[in-house]
Amino acid sequence: MYKETLLMMPGPVPMPETVRNAMTKQAMNHRSKDFGDCYAEIVKILKPVFGTSNDMLVLSGSGTAGQEAAIGSFAKDKKIVSLVNGKFGERLGLISKIYGPTQMLESEWGHPLNLEGLAESLENGAEVVTMVHNETSAAILNPAEEVGKLCKKHDALFILDGITSIGGDVFKADEWGVDVAIVGSQKCLAAPAGLAAVSVSQKAWDRLSENRPFYLDLKKAKKSADLSPMETPTTPAVPLFLALRESCKLIEEEGIENRIARHQKMSAAVRAAGKTWGLKLVPQVDALHKASNTVTGFFYPEGIEDSKIRGACKKMGIEFAGGQDRLKGKIFRIGNMGIIDTPEILATVAAVQMCFKKTGYKLEGDGLSAAVEVLSQ
Repeated sequence: MYKETLLMMPGPVPMPETVRNAMTKQAMNHRSKDFGDCYAEIVKILKPVFGTSNDMLVLSGSGTAGQEAAIGSFAKDKKIVSLVNGKFGERLGLISKIYGPTQMLESEWGHPLNLEGLAESLENGAEVVTMVHNETSAAILNPAEEVGKLCKKHDALFILDGITSIGGDVFKADEWGVDVAIVGSQKCLAAPAGLAAVSVSQKAWDRLSENRPFYLDLKKAKKSADLSPMETPTTPAVPLFLALRESCKLIEEEGIENRIARHQKMSAAVRAAGKTWGLKLVPQVDALHKASNTVTGFFYPEGIEDSKIRGACKKMGIEFAGGQDRLKGKIFRIGNMGIIDTPEILATVAAVQMCFKKTGYKLEGDGLSAAVEVLSQ
């Protein structure tokens, strides 16, 4: 019997039926009022989700396109510092190196960022700082507010990847001094993959790079978005815009505070299960760095093969993520982004517990009961 796989990954995530249905509509003129109204509604709803009153632009392209648009439009030929403690911070650094002289301040994946090194780099004239807020490769939440304060002190631009936190955790772009913030559609927004939304401060516009990418030029994107009705400079992925509007409506209906609280509760339940199982969390937390509230990572015990655990769960119809790059085979990650709620968390925790038992590994305790305890509060 066919059944849909339950995606418990840090993106892509399950999509609500109304979001899926939106993509089946007949083709639309992307220079029409109907499209402009769709774009405008997305922007109206996303601004409070970002915590911003700044300009908001939607690009046809993944979160990585948003990253490159930000760096290519505002950091070209400037001195860049990229904070790295995971795969996606590393990606921001690699993009940065294409556009300007870049210092990658690297920490072990999942460990605290080198904020002392950042302060020193800023003292020495760094002009742009890039950082991933929620580093899903190591399931760690990085201190955006603290980095924003350092950038403000030294008058540097702050480019923040909020791809896996915006819409699922606290995000205060304006309050934290974020000049460019980026989200991907297929993460906490629970929309299809293929769009990136970017907020841009006036400070960033004032420092616009002279030579910018052709397709990912945010000045062009702003010029088109400022038209009435709103437009994009090149042909947009119209079905994805329509789907994103539906997902935004659901966010507005739930309320961003309620949505954040739900994400926090679901991740707390997964962490409680892992603690009861006796598994070690991936991130090294401290006063500033926290465990992610949209994906939870655990180290495997010695002797457990990643493929056996995740493979057995996938056969049961539940798919979650393994480790990437240097963490491949060492960790597994359970996402709780978008519309994930109590039933999906309980099903996943039960499946993981069962699959460990099938491999012959004895966990320390009943993680399912621990998750139920959190979720029933």
